[in-house]
Amino acid sequence: MATFLYKLGRLSFRRRHFVALIWVALLTLAGVGAASAPAAGNSSFSIPGTEAQKAFDLLEQRFPGTSADGATARVVFKAPSGEKMTDPGNKATVQETVKELSDGSEVVRVTDPYRAKAVSKDGSIAYAQVSYKVSGMELDDAAKDALKDSAQDAREAGLTVEIGGDALQAVPHTGSSEIIGIAVAAVVLVITFGSLVAAGLPLLTALIGVGIGVSAITGLASALDLGSTTSTLAMMIGLAVGIDYALFIVSRYRAELAEGREREEAAGRAAGTAGSAVVFAGLTVVIALVGLSVVNIPMLTKMGIAAAGTVAIAVLIALTMVPALLGYAGRKVRPMGEKGKLLGRAKKQEKPAEPAKPNLGTRWASFVVRRPVAVLLLGVIGLGAAAVPATSLELGLPDDGSQPTSTTQRRAYDLLSEGFGPGFNGPLMVVVDAKDSDDPKAVFAETGDAIKGLKDVVTVTPAQPNKAGDTATITVIPGSKPSSVTTENLVHGIRDAGTGIKADTDANVLVTGSTAMNIDVSEKLNDALVPYLVLVVGLAFLLLIVVFRSILVPLKAALGFLLSVMAALGAVVAVFQWGWLSGLMGVEQTGPVMSMMPIFMVGVVFGLAMDYEVFLVTRMREAYVHGEKPAQAVVTGFRHGARVVTAAAVIMMAVFAGFIGSSESMVKMIGFGLAIAVFFDAFVVRMAIVPAVLALLGRKAWWLPRWLDRALPNVDVEGEGLRTASGDDDGDRELVRV
Repeated sequence: MATFLYKLGRLSFRRRHFVALIWVALLTLAGVGAASAPAAGNSSFSIPGTEAQKAFDLLEQRFPGTSADGATARVVFKAPSGEKMTDPGNKATVQETVKELSDGSEVVRVTDPYRAKAVSKDGSIAYAQVSYKVSGMELDDAAKDALKDSAQDAREAGLTVEIGGDALQAVPHTGSSEIIGIAVAAVVLVITFGSLVAAGLPLLTALIGVGIGVSAITGLASALDLGSTTSTLAMMIGLAVGIDYALFIVSRYRAELAEGREREEAAGRAAGTAGSAVVFAGLTVVIALVGLSVVNIPMLTKMGIAAAGTVAIAVLIALTMVPALLGYAGRKVRPMGEKGKLLGRAKKQEKPAEPAKPNLGTRWASFVVRRPVAVLLLGVIGLGAAAVPATSLELGLPDDGSQPTSTTQRRAYDLLSEGFGPGFNGPLMVVVDAKDSDDPKAVFAETGDAIKGLKDVVTVTPAQPNKAGDTATITVIPGSKPSSVTTENLVHGIRDAGTGIKADTDANVLVTGSTAMNIDVSEKLNDALVPYLVLVVGLAFLLLIVVFRSILVPLKAALGFLLSVMAALGAVVAVFQWGWLSGLMGVEQTGPVMSMMPIFMVGVVFGLAMDYEVFLVTRMREAYVHGEKPAQAVVTGFRHGARVVTAAAVIMMAVFAGFIGSSESMVKMIGFGLAIAVFFDAFVVRMAIVPAVLALLGRKAWWLPRWLDRALPNVDVEGEGLRTASGDDDGDRELVRV
């Protein structure tokens, strides 16, 4: 592989005009496609195989034309202190508002609170429900403005009015913090390279790669039903890995120049050595992201595949466009150790220079090698302490109750809880399929009576049959809030009762609604976590065996990843569930961690963690196979790789942290989780635990059975083929067979 990438790097350097033209053309084509593509609607959320999804599909079939997936709005009214909603003046205001709401072209129906008995027992609160033909993301601005104007008219009449539901759903924004993240990355690159030109190359190539990836996602969003979160995730990961991959190749290029090689040769060798590490690091990320498809949640699958595509683009750009731009830069990218004008050019010395002082990476690695046990224990205990909050992990999906208290959706949620009880915001819809029963009406009545006898049931509405009379819906109001364990037990209780009804009457009783869907999602994700871990970690483990030609090094990498991801989950729980530092992170409302967060973090963090493992440990193996002792190889790897790995980690953290400013809680949580995970993995696991373990293992770290050594393909990540071909092996070193 190193030889092929070496030739590709030299070709890209020589044919830089052609390479640059190809990537600019692809960016232009993707941009035109995104601009001309129809606007994407709200991504559908389906969970194949779950009872809640089966019930939803049955409703679509048996109750046609009801727009079950259309947007809804709950306009909640509260009377002034000392008054009631049944007072003539307040009643007239509400009825006028209902009339105004009914005039919209996209409105299917509006319920009158007084006819639907949607007035609280004390008479202080009432609500009208508005149903629309289309989803919240597809609603015209005119329809949203009409909804807001109607509420404002009622406020001016003296009522407190708030609007809940998804009708006012807006496209999330990330705010200025995303730009701040990129700015931090730029500063780190300038400090690392000491040159604006060298620092600009990784930023430019990363932005081109992300531009192509996100534009392609935008162009295909309508056709493939991709949500807004998909492009945000692709941008987040694409920027991070795009900058890092280019950073590693530019750094290796400068190191090759420092050894006296010509620029084209240096570009080829950078692509052959660092480029090989980029390919395998990118493969681990792609495996982890594509592996999300095993969960069988379409939205998660699409997010993973789209982000994986952006990572693949970042790898290709690093291997081709970075060498091409290095050709354009010429002497403006200087050899390693030689400062540019920005930080002061190094003066030529007329007499031999004194031995250079060991850099920080060398000094740190030497310290770890001398005291491996102490460093290992400190790192493991520290990550273990950070992981403690993860034992209190509560999972759920966000609803209006998780919105900031400043939003009208959250205030409407609180008013409904005040007037009708906490369970009113999470009603359960029971669908009774009595098509195979002899007496459907009797089945409907029996089901309602069975549900009334369960604990934590406040209200059970009469069955509402369809026109054919073979299917009916029953609405159940729990006594507890949607995210409570009590409500989850009620859902399972209804399903258990349905099993007995089916045995007696051949009727199917299904429970759906947002609350039931959340419960099913959590269970599905929990069930998929172990198979996903086995698949992703197993494939990556095999890949790393090929890269490092070792058993213990990949095993150590996987165990270190588990430590970092558990510590990161603990930090997420502490901030988003417990509220620690919530003000600093802009978390206005604490609550359960999103159900998909653990499995998503496992996938993404594993892929990113292997980046640093590959980049850092390949340098160690390169030194070891050329005759250095195991402990000295660890120090050598840090001398060459610690500075650039540190810069890459800081850049990745800055990019991820930039998304903490997003208005969408899911993006905010993912941004924080990935940023803190990179911190734990890069600076604790890879910079401390890894060298400590390698120092303790010694030569055993690089042991591989001879039969497996013969069976594995030689991918030559260290670029040994390049040295052999050019005859520049060090004469005083003997190649070690491992």
